[in-house]
Amino acid sequence: MGGRKWPVVVSTVQLGCHQYRVVRPAKSPRFAGLYEASFGAQFCLDKETAVMFAQAWGLAARSPYTIVYLPLRRAESPTHHVWERPLDLVLLHHRLAFPPSRWKQVRSRLGTGRPHTVVLPGHAWPSRPIADHRKTWHQEFRDHLRWDIAADTLVLTGSREAFELQADQVRALAEECPADCAHDPATHCCAEIGMGRNRRYTERRRPYAELHAEYSQ
Repeated sequence: MGGRKWPVVVSTVQLGCHQYRVVRPAKSPRFAGLYEASFGAQFCLDKETAVMFAQAWGLAARSPYTIVYLPLRRAESPTHHVWERPLDLVLLHHRLAFPPSRWKQVRSRLGTGRPHTVVLPGHAWPSRPIADHRKTWHQEFRDHLRWDIAADTLVLTGSREAFELQADQVRALAEECPADCAHDPATHCCAEIGMGRNRRYTERRRPYAELHAEYSQ
């Protein structure tokens, strides 16, 4: 993944005294399906969208003042599932302190933006040791991804730590799943990304959920 060029469009949106930098793909995903589900959200994506998702994930972790936006609702949807209403995806660092309820206003003001190219280093998707994942089950651990659904969009907010704890799974969707599924088309290749605090210490407002991202050819 490292060193791959990602063509994007950058928009700057002013809302009152707040200014937001929004990055979105220069070319919207062709094939994708992101939908709310009983356990959280279901995400089906092909190779092209998996690479885009990984780039967006790495950028969100490393850019604390950027909103990363993947417009998915108008993409071609998979036909092998019964879907609910389609969702877009927004990834952002918690340092921005961005209220998801403000996203609809920001999205409506994006305009054409200006072209840019993002290039991330290989270590933007680290493989973390088992001990790092085990500590997420402790009651005092706070670096969980938080999720909201606003304006037909799944909004994921977290620290760099929260994004990087899931980054290896996201990278595998783009780098390993295509080869695995080419070898055996019946292979189920996915990432199960935890959203919210763990099941043992869940929160009422943002209960534990999963983003189940499934590779589909």
